[in-house]
Parts: sequence; structure tokens; C-alpha cells
Amino acid sequence: MGEKGFLQFSFAWLFAIVVGAFILFLAIFFVSKLIGQGQAETDAKTGKEIGILLNPLETGFESAKTLSLTMPVETRIYNKCDNHTGNFGKQLIQISQKSFNRWTETDIDISFINKYLFSEGYVEGKKFNIFSKPFEFPFKVSDLIYITPSSKNYCFVGAPTEIEEEITSLGQQNLFIKNCPEESVKICFGGANSCDIKVDYEGGFVQKNSKKLYFYGKALMYAAIFSDSETYECQLKRLMQRTEQLAILYDDKANFVSRYGCDSNLGLLQLSNSADSFKDSGGLNLIFSEVEQIKMQHDGASCKLW
Repeated sequence: MGEKGFLQFSFAWLFAIVVGAFILFLAIFFVSKLIGQGQAETDAKTGKEIGILLNPLETGFESAKTLSLTMPVETRIYNKCDNHTGNFGKQLIQISQKSFNRWTETDIDISFINKYLFSEGYVEGKKFNIFSKPFEFPFKVSDLIYITPSSKNYCFVGAPTEIEEEITSLGQQNLFIKNCPEESVKICFGGANSCDIKVDYEGGFVQKNSKKLYFYGKALMYAAIFSDSETYECQLKRLMQRTEQLAILYDDKANFVSRYGCDSNLGLLQLSNSADSFKDSGGLNLIFSEVEQIKMQHDGASCKLW
């Protein structure tokens, strides 16, 4: 009887332990799911807030604008570009934050059709430096936004005076034109060899990772410097999609004002067609002459369209 009672007692304890472990597993599982859902909501909310914080950078017309963004925890901002949706494509932002020494995972993308963010595929840190410049082609197309982690330093070597003055005026502590810290990303203008990024300012291209990214104007030059090739080409395609639509609108405006004696035959429909057939940055030189001609004619016209 004593031996039988001992076996019953042991079985009861074993059963209780198994059931208790199962209940504990379920509790941990559901709590983890709730925490994961809560973190996903936080990441999505953070992405929307970042989009809102970028709005003040989209009001400039000539000069660059700058700001810094500080996050409460280590954060990764994933920069995604979609140039296949709608007339203007989409800017997508995805956020991942460090929680309990692990990066959160989410498949929630926050999208914007009117933003053009240039960076590496993702940037990581607690503090980010951001500035913007307007892109004109020849009319203003949009403001381009550049984002870098404050912990990553960039050294501009041999830059033209106008670039040096602009970098200095931005006041961003991770952009240098002299006394560059060690481990800086070296951006060289000219024939230097020991550089991470080479810029041919007159030739209109940036060479990085054995790839040439062609640009038109300083706004696209910075875009090519601070972003990876895939992001740059995708966002440039979106900018050309916007150029196409704006050229049509300005051509309609030109036809309207011509009724009142304001004739401005600028060839905007040709620009629209060229922007529509644009494939990659290598094709910028094919549109360059059109843009310069339109700009010259518009500057000399008595009736301004933009």
C-alpha cells in the first residue's frame, strides 16, 4: 500500500509539473505575442512620426535646410522605394528598434507619395542628421531629403568652394571639409585614389562600389553620395515620373496664358516624353540639353510659368 501511494503521489506531482509547464509556456507565448504586436504598433507609429518630422524640410526653395532626429532607443530606419505604383511611386519607411537587446521585426511599411529620401538601405543609431535641397529640372520637382547616422562621419576632400561653403553652413557635426576624424567616409573631388567615394563634379557622376551614378545639379550629387545605387536609381525614376506630370501641367498652363498674349513655346511636352522614357541615371545626359534649353528660354520670357 505504501509503495502504491508513493507511485500515486509521484504521478500526481509529475502531472502537475507537466500541466504547470504547459500553462507557463502558453502564458509566455501569448505575452510575447502581445509584446510583439505592441512593438509592431510602436514601430509603425514611429515611422509615421518620422514622416511628419520631415515635413518642415519640404518648404525650401533655394537653400538647404537641416535638422537632427533623436530616438529614445537604438533604431534602424529602412529606406524603401517603389517606382511602380501610381503616377509617382511611393516612399516607404520601415522601423526596427532594439528591445531587450534584440531588433524588433515588422512587415509594416509607412508610405508617402510626396517624399524622396536618400540614404543607404537602412541607417542605424539613436541620432540622425537630416538635410534637404530642392531639385529643379528645370522647374522645382521636389525637395530631396538626405539622412545619415550621426555616428558616421563624412569627409569632403577637395570639394569646390560652393560645396565647402554649403557643407559648413549646414552645421552638421558628422560632415567635415578639414580635420576629418579617422574612419571617416572619404568623398574626393578630383583624382585622389584612396577614397571611398569619388565625385567628378564637372563630368556629373559619383563613383562608389565600382558603380557610376550620374547626377544633374548639387541636389542629385548629394543624393548619389549618401545613398546606395539601388535607392538612388529608384528615387531618380520617381523624380522623373513627377517631372513628366509637372511638365504636362505647365504645358497646359502655357496654353492657357497664351490666350492673353503670353506665348511661351518651351517644348515641355518633349520633356514630358523624355522623362516618361527615362530608365536610369545614365540617361540624364539625354535630357540635360532639353532642360538647359527650357531653363534659358523661360528665364528670358516675359511671362513666367513657375
